[in-house]
Amino acid sequence: MKKIFREPPSRANGRFHDFRPTPLAFALIWLFPATAQAALNLPPFQIDPALLQPAPAPRRAAPAPAAAPATELHPAAIAAASMPQQGSFLPVAAAGPAEPDIPAAANSAEPVESAEPAEPLPLKSSKALTVSPPPDTKSTPIFIRAQRIQGHQDVETEAIGDAELRQWGQVVTADHLRYNKPDDELHAQGDVRIDQNGDIVEGPELKLKLEKNEGFMRQPVFQLNQQVPPGRGDAKMLLFEGENKYRLEDVRYNTCPAGSDDWFIHANQLEIDRTTQVGTARNAYVDFMGVPILYTPWMNFSLNSERKSGFLSPSYGSTGNSGAELTLPYYWNIAPNMDATITPRLMTKRGVQLKNEFRYLEPTYSGMANLEVLPNDRLTGERRDFMSLRHQHNLGGGWTGVLTLEKASDDNYFRDLSTQISVTSQVNLLRDGLLSYAGAGWNFSARSQSFQTLQDPLAPIITPYRRTQFLLNGSRPLGLGASRYGSGLDLILNSELVDFTHSELVDGTARPNATRLTLYPSISLPLNPVYGYIVPKLGLHATRYAFDPAAALPDVTRTLPIFSVDGGLYFDRNVSLFGSSYQQTLEPRVYYVRAPFRDQSRIPLFDSGDFGFGIPQIFTENRFIGGDRISDANQVTLGVTSRFLEESGIERLRGTVAQRYYLSIPQVTLPGGTPPDRKFSDILVSLGGKMTRALSLDSLWQYDPDLAKTSNLALTGRYLPAPGKAFNVGYRYTPATPATPVGLKQIDTSAQWPLTGRWSGLARWNYSILDNRNLESLAGLEYNAGCWAFRAVVHSFATATSERSNSIFFQLELNGVSSIGSNPLEVLSRNIYGYTKTNENPNENTFPETR
Repeated sequence: MKKIFREPPSRANGRFHDFRPTPLAFALIWLFPATAQAALNLPPFQIDPALLQPAPAPRRAAPAPAAAPATELHPAAIAAASMPQQGSFLPVAAAGPAEPDIPAAANSAEPVESAEPAEPLPLKSSKALTVSPPPDTKSTPIFIRAQRIQGHQDVETEAIGDAELRQWGQVVTADHLRYNKPDDELHAQGDVRIDQNGDIVEGPELKLKLEKNEGFMRQPVFQLNQQVPPGRGDAKMLLFEGENKYRLEDVRYNTCPAGSDDWFIHANQLEIDRTTQVGTARNAYVDFMGVPILYTPWMNFSLNSERKSGFLSPSYGSTGNSGAELTLPYYWNIAPNMDATITPRLMTKRGVQLKNEFRYLEPTYSGMANLEVLPNDRLTGERRDFMSLRHQHNLGGGWTGVLTLEKASDDNYFRDLSTQISVTSQVNLLRDGLLSYAGAGWNFSARSQSFQTLQDPLAPIITPYRRTQFLLNGSRPLGLGASRYGSGLDLILNSELVDFTHSELVDGTARPNATRLTLYPSISLPLNPVYGYIVPKLGLHATRYAFDPAAALPDVTRTLPIFSVDGGLYFDRNVSLFGSSYQQTLEPRVYYVRAPFRDQSRIPLFDSGDFGFGIPQIFTENRFIGGDRISDANQVTLGVTSRFLEESGIERLRGTVAQRYYLSIPQVTLPGGTPPDRKFSDILVSLGGKMTRALSLDSLWQYDPDLAKTSNLALTGRYLPAPGKAFNVGYRYTPATPATPVGLKQIDTSAQWPLTGRWSGLARWNYSILDNRNLESLAGLEYNAGCWAFRAVVHSFATATSERSNSIFFQLELNGVSSIGSNPLEVLSRNIYGYTKTNENPNENTFPETR
């Protein structure tokens, strides 16, 4: 084949105008090839239009004089004559007849007629080329560049040396590229790298049909960056099986960063579907530190956080009550708004239990149902089961419905079959149906409520009453007495109609049943000047009890007026402490209540008890909770609160001191109780706040000034300097009194803290000093390797007066794929405040400590 160019392009005789493209020119030419000529004000080609026709059939022509212009030129030659400098892309030609507005580069040699048949044209300078896809496809244009480009643009284009092919959504680089346009097939060899929307695969050879995304790559090494966490691995063969579908043969896969190969999933086949975001492995096993530890003939996993049906990771463990355990959950993604988890649980001491959880979510209602069945407990010889249903329904127009149902087959169900103290400590299982309305300042509700009480034979309790209750509460501004300090009088109504029934005997005696009607209208005048507030309130509390005839008790009516005044002031100033500026507030408060005495000794207790004594309770009208006791009162409560606030609004320190003074001693008591014997209460002191970004404190001290001793003390401190570092300590003390013969003295500590290297310690200790008894304890170790973690946890807690539950957990978690063993995460999160999974943040340096 004869040379196409008589002399190098830099010595062209002016047939093409001189033009040196700038980066802006390259960008315009690349993005808008059809308008690049006009945008850059380039002179048109001075080539006979006949030269732009497709190449004719091969023929041999007689040699022409050297200076004669070419009469025929293959489009590839035009492309070759108009290439930019190295590193640039330049759209040059399209399939079929070339259009007259194709931009050209200057300094190209004058083409001459070839005396040989049209053949691939050798191009010695850096080249770039745009190739239109076959006309029967919907592919986007293809951009190719390399050190050398040759071939027929309408048939086959070959790129040699630092070759790169770009198409929307993917980039292919290799030492050598060959693109066959009629077949839309790419063949790449030598250091091949393909990037498809962030997923990167490298290998020695690639064959790929670009539009269909069908082909293969030999010996691929891949990095899947579209998922969280990213995955990587290698295989013997990668098969492209259509848009967003891939299959790897003899593959290794993990989610560890490069250089960390502690574990792999080995599989004969791994299918990846980017449309459904699901990976499926066949004949797979987990290789951990070179040791196969888990085999499965089939497994699938999500490539993102979306839900999908399939088996979840099996869980292994052991408890003292049930022996060795194995659970294999199956997750069923029924619909986008509905799912179920079916979990067989094998216990070596008790048999096989089936646990089911069903969840649903609709625009107007949602809920969850649980069913657990142990058909035959080998230790008890009985069927044991538990069911629960929680349903919430927005009925529209302000109406809402809530249904809660819980039922266990026996008193010891949770103590025998659960490994969580939050579950084993359940005593009253709720059955509750509620219909409520809210709107226009009024709230109405109707409910039916009962309980199943799980008894501890050594500490029996009384089952609560069953209640059928109707409530109507609301407020409405009257507008009277309006001023610049408030909107005037407000009318408030609290009312209740409730029926109490109880069918069990207590000490051989039936408890009385009754219906209680309560009406409590009141009127208040809130005044809110900028420097404080004052709210006087006057109400009439009326109650009537109608007893069941079997109770042989007369009906009781109780009516008493209640007057109260709540007022406070606001003061603040700017202060500087320890080099920081704060706004300090001073907020004194006075609360006065007046209510006459009414004898209530003939009224049984249906739902009432002691309200407790704390900062919120000391500023209330009634010393009791529920409607069976209304305290007489002629008392005033004095308190003061001070806060230190940063400019951001963070409350660094808060302190409150409060005490109640009785102008007359209250006489109303609970059965067996005694009235106060002095005209002042204990002093309450509360101190707490977020002392630093890592340290927070909270405390409540109840002090008896008459006896000069502590009546109650609760201290809590938390230090959380960084994820993976948590230390908590708490102390509670309540002395024994005639009213509470059993005192309380407990210490509760928990921690998650780095020990050495990648090891962290986990611990919780809840100890009763008075009983000399360990209430709950936990100890464990956690190893964080970045892309995997290992946890070993021992947990023990009291389930009843003389019973304990002991559990041991071992878990190997492979990030983003699966976990093997028994899952202690819920136990750790409940026992250690501030617990975090360290392997979710493998780079500890990204979490600076705070002090």
